[in-house]
Amino acid sequence: MEPYVQLVDVTATAALVAWGGFTLEPGDGTWRARHTGETWGARAEPVGRTAVVEVLDAEGRVVAREASDGGNHVWVDGLAPATTYRYRVLVDGAEWGGGERQDWVPDGLVPAARPYDLRLRTHAAPDQPDPVTFLAVGDFGVGLARGEDGVRQLAVARTMQRLADAFDVRFVVTLGDTIYHGPGGPTDHSGAGDDDWWLTYFQPYRYLLDHLPFYPTAGNHDGADEEAADDRAQLEDNLHLAARFGPREDVGRASLGPGLFYRLRVGCLMELVCVDTTWGESAGTHWFDEPGHRSWLEETFAGRSTDVTWRIPFCHHPAWCAGPHHDGQAAQVERLVPLYERGGARLLMHGHEHNFQHGRVGDLDYLVSGAGGKLDTRPPRELAAAGTRSWASTPHCLLVHATPQALTVVPYGPTPPGGRPAPLARLTAHGRPTSAPITIRPDPDDDEG
Repeated sequence: MEPYVQLVDVTATAALVAWGGFTLEPGDGTWRARHTGETWGARAEPVGRTAVVEVLDAEGRVVAREASDGGNHVWVDGLAPATTYRYRVLVDGAEWGGGERQDWVPDGLVPAARPYDLRLRTHAAPDQPDPVTFLAVGDFGVGLARGEDGVRQLAVARTMQRLADAFDVRFVVTLGDTIYHGPGGPTDHSGAGDDDWWLTYFQPYRYLLDHLPFYPTAGNHDGADEEAADDRAQLEDNLHLAARFGPREDVGRASLGPGLFYRLRVGCLMELVCVDTTWGESAGTHWFDEPGHRSWLEETFAGRSTDVTWRIPFCHHPAWCAGPHHDGQAAQVERLVPLYERGGARLLMHGHEHNFQHGRVGDLDYLVSGAGGKLDTRPPRELAAAGTRSWASTPHCLLVHATPQALTVVPYGPTPPGGRPAPLARLTAHGRPTSAPITIRPDPDDDEG
Protein backbone atom coordinates (compact mmCIF):
# COMPACT_ATOMS: atom_id res chain seq x y z
CA MET A 1 0.00 0.00 0.00
CA GLU A 2 1.33 3.41 -0.98
CA PRO A 3 0.43 5.90 1.82
CA TYR A 4 -1.20 9.27 1.18
CA VAL A 5 -1.95 12.17 3.54
CA GLN A 6 -4.61 14.83 2.99
CA LEU A 7 -5.23 18.14 4.71
CA VAL A 8 -8.97 17.97 4.09
CA ASP A 9 -10.05 21.27 5.62
CA VAL A 10 -9.13 24.06 7.99
CA THR A 11 -11.10 26.66 9.92
CA ALA A 12 -9.81 29.57 12.00
CA THR A 13 -9.20 27.24 14.95
CA ALA A 14 -9.15 23.63 13.68
CA ALA A 15 -7.89 21.28 10.96
CA LEU A 16 -9.32 18.08 9.47
CA VAL A 17 -6.61 15.58 8.47
CA ALA A 18 -7.10 12.27 6.63
CA TRP A 19 -4.73 9.44 5.77
CA GLY A 20 -4.89 6.16 3.90
CA GLY A 21 -3.43 4.58 0.81
CA PHE A 22 -3.84 2.62 -2.38
CA THR A 23 -2.74 -0.94 -3.07
CA LEU A 24 -0.82 -0.89 -6.36
CA GLU A 25 -0.19 -3.71 -8.79
CA PRO A 26 1.18 -3.97 -12.35
CA GLY A 27 -1.33 -4.29 -15.16
CA ASP A 28 -2.01 -3.14 -18.74
CA GLY A 29 1.62 -2.16 -19.23
CA THR A 30 1.79 0.09 -16.19
CA TRP A 31 0.78 0.20 -12.55
CA ARG A 32 -2.75 0.66 -11.31
CA ALA A 33 -4.65 0.74 -8.05
CA ARG A 34 -6.23 -2.59 -7.15
CA HIS A 35 -9.77 -2.35 -5.82
CA THR A 36 -9.76 -3.69 -2.26
CA GLY A 37 -12.94 -2.11 -0.93
CA GLU A 38 -12.99 1.23 0.85
CA THR A 39 -9.30 2.11 1.18
CA TRP A 40 -9.82 5.87 1.40
CA GLY A 41 -12.44 8.23 2.77
CA ALA A 42 -14.91 8.42 5.62
CA ARG A 43 -16.00 4.79 5.23
CA ALA A 44 -12.51 3.27 5.07
CA GLU A 45 -11.39 0.71 7.63
CA PRO A 46 -8.57 1.91 9.92
CA VAL A 47 -5.12 1.28 8.45
CA GLY A 48 -3.68 0.56 11.92
CA ARG A 49 -4.69 -0.19 15.47
CA THR A 50 -4.02 3.35 16.74
CA ALA A 51 -3.66 6.67 14.96
CA VAL A 52 -2.84 10.16 16.26
CA VAL A 53 -2.51 13.55 14.55
CA GLU A 54 -0.14 16.02 16.20
CA VAL A 55 0.10 19.72 15.30
CA LEU A 56 3.40 21.51 15.98
CA ASP A 57 4.27 25.19 16.28
CA ALA A 58 7.23 26.97 14.69
CA GLU A 59 9.54 25.76 17.47
CA GLY A 60 8.49 22.14 16.98
CA ARG A 61 6.37 21.91 20.14
CA VAL A 62 3.20 19.83 20.00
CA VAL A 63 0.37 22.33 20.56
CA ALA A 64 -2.58 20.08 19.70
CA ARG A 65 -3.08 16.36 19.54
CA GLU A 66 -6.08 14.21 18.63
CA ALA A 67 -6.46 10.43 18.41
CA SER A 68 -8.69 8.74 15.86
CA ASP A 69 -11.79 7.03 17.20
CA GLY A 70 -11.78 4.28 14.58
CA GLY A 71 -11.46 5.95 11.19
CA ASN A 72 -8.67 7.42 9.09
CA HIS A 73 -9.52 11.07 9.67
CA VAL A 74 -9.81 13.41 12.63
CA TRP A 75 -10.48 17.06 13.49
CA VAL A 76 -7.76 18.72 15.59
CA ASP A 77 -9.03 21.74 17.57
CA GLY A 78 -7.47 24.48 19.67
CA LEU A 79 -5.41 26.23 16.97
CA ALA A 80 -4.81 29.96 16.58
CA PRO A 81 -6.28 31.88 13.59
CA ALA A 82 -4.08 32.88 10.62
CA THR A 83 -1.21 30.73 11.89
CA THR A 84 1.08 28.29 10.10
CA TYR A 85 1.80 24.93 11.74
CA ARG A 86 3.48 21.64 10.92
CA TYR A 87 1.59 18.40 11.52
CA ARG A 88 2.22 14.66 11.48
CA VAL A 89 0.17 11.48 11.41
CA LEU A 90 1.33 8.60 13.60
CA VAL A 91 -0.13 5.15 12.87
CA ASP A 92 0.86 2.47 15.39
CA GLY A 93 3.65 4.80 16.51
CA ALA A 94 5.22 5.28 13.05
CA GLU A 95 4.93 8.38 10.89
CA TRP A 96 2.44 7.73 8.08
CA GLY A 97 3.90 8.71 4.71
CA GLY A 98 7.48 8.79 5.96
CA GLY A 99 10.29 6.84 4.37
CA GLU A 100 10.70 6.04 0.68
CA ARG A 101 7.66 6.81 -1.46
CA GLN A 102 6.78 6.01 -5.07
CA ASP A 103 5.05 8.13 -7.72
CA TRP A 104 3.26 7.03 -10.86
CA VAL A 105 4.71 7.90 -14.30
CA PRO A 106 3.50 6.52 -17.64
CA ASP A 107 6.22 3.85 -17.61
CA GLY A 108 5.57 2.63 -14.06
CA LEU A 109 6.55 3.63 -10.54
CA VAL A 110 9.57 5.75 -9.67
CA PRO A 111 10.99 7.18 -6.43
CA ALA A 112 8.78 10.03 -5.22
CA ALA A 113 9.49 13.47 -6.62
CA ARG A 114 9.49 15.07 -3.17
CA PRO A 115 8.60 14.31 0.44
CA TYR A 116 5.28 15.35 1.89
CA ASP A 117 4.98 18.96 3.06
CA LEU A 118 2.85 18.40 6.14
CA ARG A 119 1.94 21.94 7.11
CA LEU A 120 -1.26 23.89 7.45
CA ARG A 121 -2.36 27.48 7.82
CA THR A 122 -5.58 28.23 9.62
CA HIS A 123 -8.03 30.73 8.15
CA ALA A 124 -8.14 34.23 9.55
CA ALA A 125 -10.58 35.07 12.32
CA PRO A 126 -13.83 36.79 11.25
CA ASP A 127 -12.45 40.24 12.12
CA GLN A 128 -9.04 39.82 10.40
CA PRO A 129 -8.57 41.37 6.90
CA ASP A 130 -5.95 38.76 5.93
CA PRO A 131 -5.02 38.89 2.19
CA VAL A 132 -5.78 35.57 0.52
CA THR A 133 -4.34 33.80 -2.52
CA PHE A 134 -5.96 30.62 -3.85
CA LEU A 135 -5.99 28.39 -6.93
CA ALA A 136 -9.05 27.31 -8.92
CA VAL A 137 -9.44 24.53 -11.49
CA GLY A 138 -12.39 22.84 -13.20
CA ASP A 139 -13.19 19.77 -15.30
CA PHE A 140 -9.99 18.04 -14.35
CA GLY A 141 -10.86 14.50 -13.21
CA VAL A 142 -9.89 12.53 -16.31
CA GLY A 143 -7.05 10.43 -14.83
CA LEU A 144 -3.38 10.53 -15.73
CA ALA A 145 -3.53 7.38 -17.90
CA ARG A 146 -6.27 8.80 -20.15
CA GLY A 147 -4.23 9.75 -23.23
CA GLU A 148 -4.09 13.43 -24.16
CA ASP A 149 -6.63 14.32 -21.46
CA GLY A 150 -4.31 12.79 -18.88
CA VAL A 151 -1.28 14.61 -20.27
CA ARG A 152 -3.18 17.88 -19.94
CA GLN A 153 -4.27 17.11 -16.39
CA LEU A 154 -0.71 16.34 -15.34
CA ALA A 155 0.62 19.52 -16.99
CA VAL A 156 -1.97 21.70 -15.24
CA ALA A 157 -1.37 19.90 -11.92
CA ARG A 158 2.34 20.68 -12.39
CA THR A 159 1.44 24.35 -12.88
CA MET A 160 -0.65 24.34 -9.70
CA GLN A 161 2.11 22.73 -7.68
CA ARG A 162 4.72 25.24 -8.82
CA LEU A 163 2.42 28.20 -8.26
CA ALA A 164 1.73 26.90 -4.75
CA ASP A 165 5.49 26.68 -4.17
CA ALA A 166 6.04 30.24 -5.43
CA PHE A 167 3.07 32.06 -3.87
CA ASP A 168 1.36 32.05 -0.49
CA VAL A 169 -1.50 29.87 -1.76
CA ARG A 170 -3.97 28.97 1.01
CA PHE A 171 -6.36 26.52 -0.67
CA VAL A 172 -7.75 25.21 -3.98
CA VAL A 173 -11.30 25.75 -5.26
CA THR A 174 -12.51 23.09 -7.69
CA LEU A 175 -15.25 23.89 -10.18
CA GLY A 176 -16.80 20.49 -10.77
CA ASP A 177 -16.29 17.27 -12.73
CA THR A 178 -13.92 15.89 -10.15
CA ILE A 179 -14.16 12.46 -11.77
CA TYR A 180 -15.38 11.39 -15.22
CA HIS A 181 -16.57 8.05 -16.58
CA GLY A 182 -13.91 5.51 -17.45
CA PRO A 183 -12.68 3.83 -20.66
CA GLY A 184 -15.99 1.98 -21.05
CA GLY A 185 -17.85 5.24 -21.69
CA PRO A 186 -20.84 6.73 -19.83
CA THR A 187 -21.99 3.35 -18.47
CA ASP A 188 -18.59 2.56 -16.98
CA HIS A 189 -18.70 2.68 -13.19
CA SER A 190 -15.49 4.67 -12.91
CA GLY A 191 -15.68 6.93 -9.91
CA ALA A 192 -17.72 4.49 -7.87
CA GLY A 193 -14.65 2.87 -6.25
CA ASP A 194 -11.54 4.19 -4.56
CA ASP A 195 -9.23 2.66 -7.16
CA ASP A 196 -10.81 4.98 -9.76
CA TRP A 197 -9.67 7.98 -7.72
CA TRP A 198 -5.98 7.19 -7.53
CA LEU A 199 -4.83 8.52 -10.94
CA THR A 200 -7.77 10.93 -11.14
CA TYR A 201 -7.35 12.86 -7.89
CA PHE A 202 -4.92 11.61 -5.27
CA GLN A 203 -1.80 11.09 -7.42
CA PRO A 204 -2.10 14.22 -9.64
CA TYR A 205 -2.50 16.54 -6.64
CA ARG A 206 -0.52 14.50 -4.11
CA TYR A 207 1.87 17.34 -3.24
CA LEU A 208 -0.93 19.89 -2.94
CA LEU A 209 -3.43 17.82 -0.95
CA ASP A 210 -0.91 17.36 1.84
CA HIS A 211 -0.93 21.06 2.78
CA LEU A 212 -3.80 22.77 0.91
CA PRO A 213 -7.51 22.09 1.45
CA PHE A 214 -9.50 21.50 -1.76
CA TYR A 215 -13.00 23.05 -1.66
CA PRO A 216 -15.26 21.21 -4.13
CA THR A 217 -18.45 21.79 -6.02
CA ALA A 218 -20.46 19.12 -7.84
CA GLY A 219 -20.40 18.81 -11.63
CA ASN A 220 -22.66 16.94 -14.02
CA HIS A 221 -20.08 14.12 -14.32
CA ASP A 222 -19.83 13.78 -10.53
CA GLY A 223 -23.40 12.48 -10.35
CA ALA A 224 -25.90 10.83 -12.66
CA ASP A 225 -26.81 13.89 -14.73
CA GLU A 226 -25.19 12.45 -17.86
CA GLU A 227 -23.91 9.03 -16.77
CA ALA A 228 -25.45 5.74 -15.71
CA ALA A 229 -23.02 5.61 -12.78
CA ASP A 230 -23.76 8.05 -9.94
CA ASP A 231 -20.43 8.94 -8.31
CA ARG A 232 -21.88 11.39 -5.81
CA ALA A 233 -21.74 9.01 -2.85
CA GLN A 234 -18.07 8.41 -3.51
CA LEU A 235 -17.49 12.15 -3.84
CA GLU A 236 -19.07 12.61 -0.41
CA ASP A 237 -16.98 9.79 1.04
CA ASN A 238 -13.55 10.54 -0.41
CA LEU A 239 -13.80 14.30 0.19
CA HIS A 240 -15.28 13.86 3.71
CA LEU A 241 -18.19 16.17 2.93
CA ALA A 242 -20.25 15.26 6.00
CA ALA A 243 -17.35 15.76 8.44
CA ARG A 244 -16.42 19.04 6.76
CA PHE A 245 -19.73 20.72 6.11
CA GLY A 246 -22.01 19.04 8.62
CA PRO A 247 -20.78 21.36 11.38
CA ARG A 248 -21.37 24.32 9.09
CA GLU A 249 -24.91 23.11 8.39
CA ASP A 250 -25.59 23.05 12.14
CA VAL A 251 -24.97 26.82 12.29
CA GLY A 252 -26.69 27.72 9.01
CA ARG A 253 -23.53 27.96 6.88
CA ALA A 254 -24.25 24.93 4.69
CA SER A 255 -27.19 23.08 3.13
CA LEU A 256 -26.60 19.41 2.37
CA GLY A 257 -28.16 16.01 1.81
CA PRO A 258 -28.44 15.79 -1.13
CA GLY A 259 -27.02 18.83 -2.85
CA LEU A 260 -23.85 20.69 -1.89
CA PHE A 261 -24.15 24.29 -0.69
CA TYR A 262 -21.78 25.92 1.79
CA ARG A 263 -20.15 29.19 2.79
CA LEU A 264 -16.38 29.44 3.24
CA ARG A 265 -15.48 32.47 5.34
CA VAL A 266 -11.85 33.66 5.28
CA GLY A 267 -11.49 36.50 7.76
CA CYS A 268 -13.41 39.68 7.02
CA LEU A 269 -11.98 39.84 3.52
CA MET A 270 -13.76 37.10 1.59
CA GLU A 271 -16.57 34.58 1.62
CA LEU A 272 -16.83 31.95 -1.09
CA VAL A 273 -20.28 30.41 -1.59
CA CYS A 274 -20.57 26.96 -3.17
CA VAL A 275 -23.78 26.55 -5.20
CA ASP A 276 -24.89 23.19 -6.61
CA THR A 277 -26.15 23.71 -10.18
CA THR A 278 -26.63 20.03 -11.06
CA TRP A 279 -30.06 18.42 -11.56
CA GLY A 280 -32.23 17.91 -8.49
CA GLU A 281 -34.62 15.19 -7.40
CA SER A 282 -37.65 16.53 -9.30
CA ALA A 283 -37.80 16.40 -13.09
CA GLY A 284 -36.68 19.62 -14.73
CA THR A 285 -35.35 21.20 -11.53
CA HIS A 286 -31.92 21.86 -10.09
CA TRP A 287 -30.76 21.43 -6.52
CA PHE A 288 -30.95 25.21 -6.12
CA ASP A 289 -34.70 24.95 -6.79
CA GLU A 290 -35.33 22.52 -3.92
CA PRO A 291 -37.17 24.41 -1.12
CA GLY A 292 -34.60 23.85 1.63
CA HIS A 293 -31.66 24.88 -0.54
CA ARG A 294 -33.61 27.81 -1.98
CA SER A 295 -34.37 29.08 1.51
CA TRP A 296 -30.68 28.83 2.41
CA LEU A 297 -29.68 30.77 -0.70
CA GLU A 298 -32.26 33.48 -0.01
CA GLU A 299 -30.85 33.93 3.48
CA THR A 300 -27.21 33.82 2.33
CA PHE A 301 -27.76 36.55 -0.26
CA ALA A 302 -30.37 38.52 1.70
CA GLY A 303 -28.40 41.73 1.22
CA ARG A 304 -24.95 43.18 0.78
CA SER A 305 -22.63 41.90 3.47
CA THR A 306 -21.08 44.38 5.85
CA ASP A 307 -18.86 41.62 7.29
CA VAL A 308 -16.76 40.75 4.22
CA THR A 309 -15.30 42.75 1.34
CA TRP A 310 -15.75 40.07 -1.33
CA ARG A 311 -18.50 37.50 -1.71
CA ILE A 312 -17.77 35.04 -4.52
CA PRO A 313 -20.29 32.38 -5.61
CA PHE A 314 -18.80 29.38 -7.41
CA CYS A 315 -20.50 26.47 -9.18
CA HIS A 316 -20.05 24.13 -12.12
CA HIS A 317 -22.43 25.41 -14.81
CA PRO A 318 -21.85 28.94 -16.16
CA ALA A 319 -24.61 31.48 -15.88
CA TRP A 320 -23.38 32.92 -19.20
CA CYS A 321 -21.22 31.13 -21.73
CA ALA A 322 -19.91 31.89 -25.22
CA GLY A 323 -19.60 28.20 -26.11
CA PRO A 324 -18.70 26.54 -28.38
CA HIS A 325 -20.39 23.50 -26.79
CA HIS A 326 -22.57 24.84 -23.98
CA ASP A 327 -24.96 27.73 -23.58
CA GLY A 328 -25.32 29.63 -20.35
CA GLN A 329 -27.67 28.17 -17.74
CA ALA A 330 -30.86 30.17 -18.20
CA ALA A 331 -32.37 28.89 -14.94
CA GLN A 332 -29.37 30.28 -13.07
CA VAL A 333 -29.66 33.67 -14.76
CA GLU A 334 -33.33 33.78 -13.85
CA ARG A 335 -33.25 32.45 -10.31
CA LEU A 336 -29.70 32.85 -8.94
CA VAL A 337 -28.14 35.91 -10.58
CA PRO A 338 -30.68 38.30 -8.95
CA LEU A 339 -29.66 36.85 -5.57
CA TYR A 340 -25.99 37.34 -6.36
CA GLU A 341 -26.60 40.94 -7.37
CA ARG A 342 -28.65 41.58 -4.23
CA GLY A 343 -25.88 40.07 -2.12
CA GLY A 344 -23.21 42.34 -3.61
CA ALA A 345 -21.26 39.70 -5.54
CA ARG A 346 -18.77 41.05 -8.06
CA LEU A 347 -17.29 37.80 -9.38
CA LEU A 348 -18.74 34.39 -10.30
CA MET A 349 -16.56 31.31 -10.95
CA HIS A 350 -17.68 28.39 -13.12
CA GLY A 351 -16.41 25.31 -14.98
CA HIS A 352 -18.26 23.04 -17.49
CA GLU A 353 -17.17 24.61 -20.79
CA HIS A 354 -13.75 23.18 -21.63
CA ASN A 355 -11.92 26.44 -22.24
CA PHE A 356 -11.22 29.75 -20.48
CA GLN A 357 -13.59 32.72 -20.62
CA HIS A 358 -13.75 36.04 -18.81
CA GLY A 359 -16.91 38.03 -19.30
CA ARG A 360 -19.00 40.76 -17.76
CA VAL A 361 -22.76 41.17 -17.70
CA GLY A 362 -23.95 44.28 -15.88
CA ASP A 363 -21.79 44.67 -12.78
CA LEU A 364 -20.96 40.96 -12.53
CA ASP A 365 -17.67 39.61 -13.83
CA TYR A 366 -17.56 35.88 -14.43
CA LEU A 367 -14.88 33.30 -15.18
CA VAL A 368 -15.31 29.99 -16.97
CA SER A 369 -12.45 27.66 -16.09
CA GLY A 370 -13.26 24.18 -17.38
CA ALA A 371 -10.00 22.95 -18.91
CA GLY A 372 -8.03 21.39 -16.08
CA GLY A 373 -7.98 18.10 -18.01
CA LYS A 374 -10.67 18.28 -20.66
CA LEU A 375 -10.25 20.67 -23.61
CA ASP A 376 -12.35 21.94 -26.52
CA THR A 377 -10.06 23.59 -29.06
CA ARG A 378 -12.87 25.19 -31.06
CA PRO A 379 -13.32 28.96 -30.64
CA PRO A 380 -16.35 30.25 -28.73
CA ARG A 381 -19.22 31.35 -30.95
CA GLU A 382 -21.32 33.82 -28.89
CA LEU A 383 -18.81 36.37 -27.60
CA ALA A 384 -21.10 39.41 -27.78
CA ALA A 385 -24.16 37.69 -26.30
CA ALA A 386 -22.10 36.35 -23.37
CA GLY A 387 -20.35 39.65 -22.65
CA THR A 388 -16.98 37.99 -23.30
CA ARG A 389 -13.88 40.08 -22.68
CA SER A 390 -11.19 37.46 -23.26
CA TRP A 391 -10.92 33.73 -23.93
CA ALA A 392 -8.48 30.91 -24.65
CA SER A 393 -8.77 27.29 -25.76
CA THR A 394 -5.87 26.13 -23.60
CA PRO A 395 -5.57 23.90 -20.53
CA HIS A 396 -5.20 26.08 -17.45
CA CYS A 397 -5.85 26.90 -13.81
CA LEU A 398 -6.51 30.23 -12.07
CA LEU A 399 -4.43 32.09 -9.49
CA VAL A 400 -6.68 34.47 -7.52
CA HIS A 401 -5.38 37.09 -5.10
CA ALA A 402 -7.76 39.02 -2.86
CA THR A 403 -7.03 42.24 -0.97
CA PRO A 404 -9.44 44.91 0.31
CA GLN A 405 -8.66 46.95 -2.79
CA ALA A 406 -9.03 44.36 -5.57
CA LEU A 407 -9.44 40.80 -6.77
CA THR A 408 -6.65 39.94 -9.20
CA VAL A 409 -7.00 36.85 -11.39
CA VAL A 410 -4.22 35.41 -13.55
CA PRO A 411 -4.96 32.30 -15.63
CA TYR A 412 -1.90 30.06 -16.06
CA GLY A 413 -1.40 27.51 -18.81
CA PRO A 414 0.11 24.01 -18.68
CA THR A 415 3.72 23.59 -17.54
CA PRO A 416 6.03 21.07 -19.24
CA PRO A 417 8.50 19.01 -17.18
CA GLY A 418 11.30 21.31 -16.04
CA GLY A 419 9.38 24.42 -17.12
CA ARG A 420 7.98 27.40 -15.26
CA PRO A 421 4.33 28.46 -15.13
CA ALA A 422 3.43 31.23 -17.57
CA PRO A 423 0.30 33.42 -17.71
CA LEU A 424 -2.22 32.20 -20.24
CA ALA A 425 -2.15 33.86 -23.66
CA ARG A 426 -5.72 34.91 -24.44
CA LEU A 427 -7.64 36.75 -27.13
CA THR A 428 -9.94 39.65 -26.42
CA ALA A 429 -13.41 39.77 -27.91
CA HIS A 430 -11.87 41.99 -30.64
CA GLY A 431 -9.17 39.42 -31.45
CA ARG A 432 -6.25 41.17 -29.78
CA PRO A 433 -3.76 39.07 -27.75
CA THR A 434 -3.48 39.66 -24.03
CA SER A 435 -2.01 38.00 -20.96
CA ALA A 436 -2.73 40.87 -18.60
CA PRO A 437 -4.13 40.13 -15.13
CA ILE A 438 -7.87 40.53 -14.67
CA THR A 439 -8.47 43.12 -11.95
CA ILE A 440 -11.86 43.50 -10.28
CA ARG A 441 -12.47 46.31 -7.82
CA PRO A 442 -15.32 46.93 -5.39
CA ASP A 443 -16.55 49.73 -7.68
CA PRO A 444 -17.16 48.15 -11.12
CA ASP A 445 -16.31 51.42 -12.87
CA ASP A 446 -12.71 51.04 -11.64
CA ASP A 447 -12.16 47.51 -13.03
CA GLU A 448 -9.28 46.58 -15.34
CA GLY A 449 -8.72 43.64 -17.72
